[in-house]
Amino acid sequence: MNIALILAGGSGHRMGQEIPKQFLTVLDKPVLIYTLENFQNNPYIDAICVVCIDGWHDVLRAFAKQFGITKLQMVVSGGATAQESIRNGVEALVGEYGEDTTVVIHDGIRPLVDEDVLDDVIETCHRCGNAVTSLPYNEQIFLVRDEETTEKYIPRNLLRRVSTPQAYKLGKLHEIYRRAFAEGIGISPSSYVNTMMCDFGEVLHFAKGSDKNIKLTTKDDFLIFKAYIYAKQDPVIK
Repeated sequence: MNIALILAGGSGHRMGQEIPKQFLTVLDKPVLIYTLENFQNNPYIDAICVVCIDGWHDVLRAFAKQFGITKLQMVVSGGATAQESIRNGVEALVGEYGEDTTVVIHDGIRPLVDEDVLDDVIETCHRCGNAVTSLPYNEQIFLVRDEETTEKYIPRNLLRRVSTPQAYKLGKLHEIYRRAFAEGIGISPSSYVNTMMCDFGEVLHFAKGSDKNIKLTTKDDFLIFKAYIYAKQDPVIK
């Protein structure tokens, strides 16, 4: 069984809007619904659990009903950090699904995940035990000596940039999150599932990525997303 765990617990302060950015609308549809539609329409996803900001659970359920997100089975409250939110979702899933369940974790504000990316993450997790969406890094990376100078660089062939979706087996997720919060490892504000797994010595497996799979963090990101959606509606652009 494959369960999508969608993170929509953020307040979106960096976007500078009055409502959480996952609920901002384009063509009268919230960003989060665009994200959920990718999982609703994927035949390999059996159910969806959303970790949602408090006070917006009923709004989410109403939008899900309006836009036909029938796979939405659970809505869970988020935490103070991304890691707390994911942990909350994992704990909720443990009570409903078996240890071998594949959990596909994805940011609710990444609404442009391609079907082949999602397919490959699921397939790689089934084959290897986990999967992390990734792409080659095409820019030069230098290590700083001080604030103004450097003397070393990291070869690009040694680097990959990763994002969501990511997929893990529920039993392993539950085990590592219990250990992480008990031992205070891998749960800093900048941590995520993939970095936590590495902190505990787990080997991660790369899956297909896409440059289109942007995270809507700033107003510029949102404008790029709007441009893409409007372009899809334009019959002249094929």
